[in-house]
Amino acid sequence: MIANITNWQQQAEQYLLQGNYIHAANLYEQAIAQEPDVISYYWHLGLLLLLQGQEAEAQMAWMLPMTEAEEEKLQEYTNELLQVLKIEAERRETLAEYSLAWTIRQHMREINPSDIHNLLKIIQLSINLEKFEDTELSEWGIIEILKSRDAVNLSTDFLQYLLALVIEKTPNYPVLLDLIEVCLPYISESADCFWIVLPAAMKIGHTYKLPALAARILELYLDVDSQNTEALRQLAIFYQNSGDYYQGIETAKLCYSQSQVLPDKIFAIHLVLRGLMTAGGYWEEVCSICQELENLLQKFIKAQPLPLDEVRTLRLLSPAFAIPHIKDTPEEFRTIHNQIAHIFQSNIQATFQEQTQKYSQRNVARKKLLSAGKKLKIGYLSYAFRQHSVGWLARWLLKHHNQDQFETHTYFVSYKLVNDFLQDWYVNQASHAHKLGMNALEIAEQIYKDEIDILVDLDSITLDISSEVMALKPAPIQATWLGWDASGIPAIDYFIADPYVLPDSAQDYYTEKIWRLPHTYVAVDGFEVGVPTLRRDELDIPTDAVVYLSAQRGYKRHPETTRWQMKILKEVPNSYFLIKGAAEEETIKLFFYKIAEEEGIDCSKLRFLPQVALESVHRANLGIADVVLDTYPYNGATTTLETLWMCIPLVTRVGEQFAARNSYTMMMNAGITEGIAWTDEEYVEWGVRLGKDAALRQQISWKLKQSRQTAPLWNGKQFTREMEKAYKQMWQRYLDG
Repeated sequence: MIANITNWQQQAEQYLLQGNYIHAANLYEQAIAQEPDVISYYWHLGLLLLLQGQEAEAQMAWMLPMTEAEEEKLQEYTNELLQVLKIEAERRETLAEYSLAWTIRQHMREINPSDIHNLLKIIQLSINLEKFEDTELSEWGIIEILKSRDAVNLSTDFLQYLLALVIEKTPNYPVLLDLIEVCLPYISESADCFWIVLPAAMKIGHTYKLPALAARILELYLDVDSQNTEALRQLAIFYQNSGDYYQGIETAKLCYSQSQVLPDKIFAIHLVLRGLMTAGGYWEEVCSICQELENLLQKFIKAQPLPLDEVRTLRLLSPAFAIPHIKDTPEEFRTIHNQIAHIFQSNIQATFQEQTQKYSQRNVARKKLLSAGKKLKIGYLSYAFRQHSVGWLARWLLKHHNQDQFETHTYFVSYKLVNDFLQDWYVNQASHAHKLGMNALEIAEQIYKDEIDILVDLDSITLDISSEVMALKPAPIQATWLGWDASGIPAIDYFIADPYVLPDSAQDYYTEKIWRLPHTYVAVDGFEVGVPTLRRDELDIPTDAVVYLSAQRGYKRHPETTRWQMKILKEVPNSYFLIKGAAEEETIKLFFYKIAEEEGIDCSKLRFLPQVALESVHRANLGIADVVLDTYPYNGATTTLETLWMCIPLVTRVGEQFAARNSYTMMMNAGITEGIAWTDEEYVEWGVRLGKDAALRQQISWKLKQSRQTAPLWNGKQFTREMEKAYKQMWQRYLDG
């Protein structure tokens, strides 16, 4: 007979805690031999066998009393066994022994497959062990149990935690939608739910680039809380990003109607404009709303100072992006924009006063210790180090940097968790690559920690997070390059330009010092070109026809420029016009058809081309054109470079603003003046002349081909040396100042 029952059970418990399962199991086997009717001994023996990996033996130990039990005792025995297993599973979880806890709970699932508490715990453990399969949510009946509302006494705190965990670890699984939908009714506070769902939607829509899925998640939330304006804002963005322009526009209008304070109204009306312009063709409405936006901005400036939180501050700059697409009035535009940028910076620095002061003090202290001849640390900040127009153009600077004189750091804002070979290239190219998220303070802290000397922003106002980082001034010298026009943020010292892309008078209305490189503000060594997928015969275009092409997004389609293009088409016999670019298909067709009919052009001369998946194929397809017709007042940039690289004549209208002079500087730096128009009339004249004069087209094409060997536009190494010289001069000025 085993000694005193209390003593041996305490000894068995000690063995269990020590991990000596064999000795503990031996004690229970002896106990069963002497007291076979004590059912609890079987539960503990089976557990100890399970902990030794003897799963079949464990199940046999549990089943032995079950097979001999009367019907009314079965449920009681089952509950006792589950309680023993639950206590041990929870102990293992406390010890972070997740694998054992997972094994125990899997056996609990086999015994009671409808215990929602246990099922959700298994999901949590599976995620911790990185073995979660999305099919488990449906195969185990979790979705159905939650949907039926049979999850009695379910901890909503744990459900919220688990939902956030599933979203974080498995954000691209379609079953996620089902899980969110069935969890929402259990979460009583909509605010609690919102701060789980919104980050999930943001990550899925932006980081994983699945905007349609992100939109569906927000739709589910809005079924619960239809008045949440922030959810409407983000939903409008995701609709537009996924190409659902109608819903994107209507949701933005609803958001605008529900917005109460000026900053919210400004951003909401920007979303309406964003949708209309991206879709293309809604010109009268665009002009009307753009004027309303300007009025709101002026009203906002006059109303200062207004208390603004960080989120509302971040939304101040992006609405201005729309205005240069509408009109070429830089002095007027920048007067408003620079004031908004000043307010933006003041609010950001007030929000993060401690960090701003820390950065400023360290920069002042370091200046006394630094020398002109040191190896400069250059930081490049962007969300576009990937297959993006900026990504295609900036790479030559990174490739040709002199690593003996410069230490380069790339700061990836919202690093994309997708397969992108160009993003991978950037990761490997810099001396140090930092894969970061969307937290501006974390990004600024990394820049500060790296002791960057010159920070170069490639995004300007196209990304609010980058603007926030620059406003914090984590580096002593800061510059804007490439991504867009200057942001106007006072903390930015320089805007990198060239002799052509801004007129001589531009410094009068720029807050940044315009640093003009000697030739061009951008250069590339070339582009990858694939195999074309377009043929004239497949487009029903005669072999001897003159083919014009315009390949721009919908928001660059201005009716006046389109009218010039139709006039050109009318003057050139046997001519056709190919139109390509992301837009709402039917709307953009109606836009072109209406103007064509007004100008007496047969709409059969127009061809609308589909998008292609690869940029290399897009470039190859440019070869179908005899002449490319640029947009105005917002020129092409990357598309212009690609056109010139493919040796195709281009017609551009030169304006006053940065966006209206990109093609001009690129043509000048490729050694081409044919096609540069300074008036509306000249644009039409050049278009007609190039269409009618095949010899002139051939001459331009030959000059462009020759320019690949000699022109500044195609010399990435020379351009890099000029940028490096500029950095050294900026640094010397800083030390001398």
